[in-house]
Amino acid sequence: MMDLTTVLQILDSTIRLGTPLLLACLAGLFSERAGIFDIGLEGKMLAAAFLSAAAAFVTGDVWLGVAAGIFAALLMSAIHGLASITFRGNQLISGVAINFLASGLTVLLGQYWFALGGRTPSLTGDARFAPITLWGAEALREVPVIGPIYYELISGHTALVYVAVAMVPLSAWLLYRTRFGLRLRAVGENPAAVDTAGVSVVGIRFAAVAICGVLTGLAGAYLATGLSAGFVKEMTAGRGYIALAALIFAKWRPWYALGATMLFGFLEAISNRYQNIDLGGIVIPVQFMQALPYILTVVILAGFVGKATPPRAGGEPYVKER
Repeated sequence: MMDLTTVLQILDSTIRLGTPLLLACLAGLFSERAGIFDIGLEGKMLAAAFLSAAAAFVTGDVWLGVAAGIFAALLMSAIHGLASITFRGNQLISGVAINFLASGLTVLLGQYWFALGGRTPSLTGDARFAPITLWGAEALREVPVIGPIYYELISGHTALVYVAVAMVPLSAWLLYRTRFGLRLRAVGENPAAVDTAGVSVVGIRFAAVAICGVLTGLAGAYLATGLSAGFVKEMTAGRGYIALAALIFAKWRPWYALGATMLFGFLEAISNRYQNIDLGGIVIPVQFMQALPYILTVVILAGFVGKATPPRAGGEPYVKER
């Protein structure tokens, strides 16, 4: 049996590892709810991670790094929007192209700027996020059960972790309690009806793609300046694709997205902590443990794609009737 300290350490890692997945999943949710499938989440996160780390190193200010990361992801989103909305291209091909573009460009620029094989120098001091100790955490630390939970699990995360958690109720409110959210969801279901009502389908879709860019920018910036201390080649490691699987598992709903992404974060935390597990003489190798999040991705895509119903107009360019 695991003691409370071990459980809290695993759950703490779950939150930290699930944060970039949560932000990317919410990014995909906004885009796909508006009818724009975005397989390019991986590339946007990667571009944001690189530029945020580069800017944070050069300026010594982590928030300028975050701004640079958001700019990089918005630039990729603009390319995706132009290709899939303005020119009515294939959304999946556009997303794959963005992933390839980001993969090659980050290494090329990294080598050109820093000559470190495509990575950035390590971030220190104000160039990266430091954990935040919440009010009362030190005072409650010694209180049985409640103290360790508050001190170890709730307190002690970086700023972007709390931003990511706050984005869940904010996204739910925006989608289900505002006129903009109603129109965004309607555009993903029946864009012709929205157009008939005098609302710009193109405008709503570009707004959704822009929101997607901001959230993937935060996800990438967190990877490079919060979870790690700099950028390394392909550091997203498939998280964009995992976020898409989590989005399907969550049925395109914000609160479900929180649970789905934390499940993936939990599996990654388990695989990091327990390299080999002995089950009564049967040893589960470290390679299997490391592959757990990806195995779950395949299982979800194989078992839930047919059951989860995406927005009806998803993936289809809108052509205004004359």
